[in-house]
Amino acid sequence: MGLKEVIAADVVGATPLLDLADREKGYLQLRPGHVTELLGIPGTGLTRLGLRLLAGHSQTTPVVALDTRGWISPAAAWETGVVPESLVIVRCNDPGLWPKVAAALLEGVNALYAEVPAGAREQDLRRLAALARARKAAVAMRPMSNRGLPSGVAHLRLRALGVTWEGADRGHGRLGRRRLMLEASGKGASGMTRRFEVEDEGTDVVRVVSDVVVGEARRAVG
Repeated sequence: MGLKEVIAADVVGATPLLDLADREKGYLQLRPGHVTELLGIPGTGLTRLGLRLLAGHSQTTPVVALDTRGWISPAAAWETGVVPESLVIVRCNDPGLWPKVAAALLEGVNALYAEVPAGAREQDLRRLAALARARKAAVAMRPMSNRGLPSGVAHLRLRALGVTWEGADRGHGRLGRRRLMLEASGKGASGMTRRFEVEDEGTDVVRVVSDVVVGEARRAVG
């Protein structure tokens, strides 16, 4: 059995992490009408992952990155495969204003990567999740606090466990392929917790390359 067949049998068949249209390809994608939470400390590749998850949508529709730290640049998004003409970057770090900005964006676009400022209120996040469902928008939210999103807001939580680069040794050489170790949980993972690797090959997709640990059944956490 080849690698793609293993992925299809062990990852896609057991957990709905991938859009059905691309299950044979093994690509991780945002799902319309659902919130995917990206959780982890800075330096684990989550900003790049969030932008890359917008890339496929940018081929056919405008996409937005809602930046709370002032770190996201157009060039960084373009490097992940986001179509330049389709990208809008909005900056807002005010926890009181941020929910209104996010809601306005969800009314107008089909795909959003949003950094969630510390101090965002639970009721506002729940309203945004309901709006995403109603608008069938594909949303990735990255909380800036260590607590993560409230239970039930995210359909799928992807927690970063680590990142490795290929192509550089002892500070020399050119960084090339990158692999992220992720832990998936929540309803989007069928109420299980699973660890797997995704590979960033410099294209506009993120490919699942291995199902590292088969998780035990547990209650969905959102």
